[in-house]
Amino acid sequence: MGRLMRLVLGARRSTLARIQARQAGDALRKAHPQIIIDYSFRESLGDRNQNDPLWQMPEKGVFTQDFRAGLLTGEFDLVVHSWKDLAIETQSETEVVATLPRADARDFLLVRRSRWDEIERAGRISILTSSPRRSHNLGSFLSQALPLELHEVNFVPVRGNVPTRVRKLLEGEADGLVVAKAAIDRLLESRDEEFAATQRDLRNALAQCRWMVLPLRANPTAPGQGALAIEIRREREDLRAILKSINCAATFTAVTREREILRGYGGGCHQKIGASVLSRPFGEVTFLRGLADSGESLDSRSLRAAQPGPPKIARERLWPLEPTSGDWFAREDFPSAMPDGVNAFWIAKADALPKTWKLTPEQIVWASGLRTWQRLARRGVWVNGCAESLGEQEPPRIETIAEHDLKWLKLTHTGGFVEGEMPAQATYRLAAKNRTPDLRGKSYFFWTSGSSFELALKNNPWLKDMTHFCGPGNTQRELKKRGVKPFVFLDHAQWLKEMSAE
Repeated sequence: MGRLMRLVLGARRSTLARIQARQAGDALRKAHPQIIIDYSFRESLGDRNQNDPLWQMPEKGVFTQDFRAGLLTGEFDLVVHSWKDLAIETQSETEVVATLPRADARDFLLVRRSRWDEIERAGRISILTSSPRRSHNLGSFLSQALPLELHEVNFVPVRGNVPTRVRKLLEGEADGLVVAKAAIDRLLESRDEEFAATQRDLRNALAQCRWMVLPLRANPTAPGQGALAIEIRREREDLRAILKSINCAATFTAVTREREILRGYGGGCHQKIGASVLSRPFGEVTFLRGLADSGESLDSRSLRAAQPGPPKIARERLWPLEPTSGDWFAREDFPSAMPDGVNAFWIAKADALPKTWKLTPEQIVWASGLRTWQRLARRGVWVNGCAESLGEQEPPRIETIAEHDLKWLKLTHTGGFVEGEMPAQATYRLAAKNRTPDLRGKSYFFWTSGSSFELALKNNPWLKDMTHFCGPGNTQRELKKRGVKPFVFLDHAQWLKEMSAE
């Protein structure tokens, strides 16, 4: 069992900080039962100053610097932070040596139901947030993502911990509020009776609001959001070895990359920049969006592939050069009744949701990506989130928010790809077009649907020996079922740019 060891773990006094500290302490105790944890909670400078926006405070690390001082004096053996609160600069005497598996990094939007009619009438919405990043990135996104004609988005400064900000929303300080989803999840998931009253208040607030999980493609997060940072003095080699046993290497690597990106633009919470890194089996996806201090506009989604790609070839040997050229089918609708008992819909294409279906505010709509989200919003459909165009296997991670059991239904076409436990319902069929593309002389092919590949292969059996590409998700799975191992790109434009020798 090892020698008995007593450690003092420091953290902020807020409800969320105490929950996070105990998550780290519990993980440490589970891995090393001989360790006794004494918790020491106190306010930070950022907690004491509730008036100034964080980005206007002259001090760096207003939620963390006090605790670093405590590490150096020996008051604490280790400190647990929200990693996004740490200053971007490396510290000479202390070091973050471990983290736990990351919670959902995305931002979360709440909009009061009682305000929706007025928001629709005025075409204007006010949202509580003090984040320059959120204010910059969300204005343009919400005008296309909310199911109304929106002319104006106003961001209203707000301070306080998460329960305080939620209370200010319900008291009428604005129509909506943006917070880190990880904070809401952690507050609701705690099993400690001490936090039961906070959980009841949050559940009551959720019942009074409609919500959206904001996509990383439009709103990448603050580097480290959703991740915990466990910090010690650099000289504490004994703790470094112990904490290594609970460290989540994938989370640590992703956050390190995010912080490196922000450091490249100067760092600091005043930045209007979001950077999020996701590790997936097909590679590492990086979302970057915002406005640098230099005035440079940032808006990219990139992939560091898990496997090296083939060499570039002449552009004329690539197919298709235009995304629409790869559409081999016409769509045919047919009557389809909405089944009873379904409370969550997964929608790959906006047209898969029949226009005759009337969804209730309690039913969840999850889109495949931003394009589907925006098309549904133009039809007046409230979309709760999307899979970032990363495929159906990308988990929504909304079980805690929804509270009740989710009965999902995927809307697709007749013969559409179905895998896993999610039931599916066909709402349209695909009819092959009379004329199909001439693929002779082409060597590299990018597919946006398994149905197109299947038809092309039927007409051109030699295709199986060519080199194939697709996005992540069901198309990749369908090609693999046909014995083809495609190279993955995030979209057609990225593929065309990186595979063309011209």
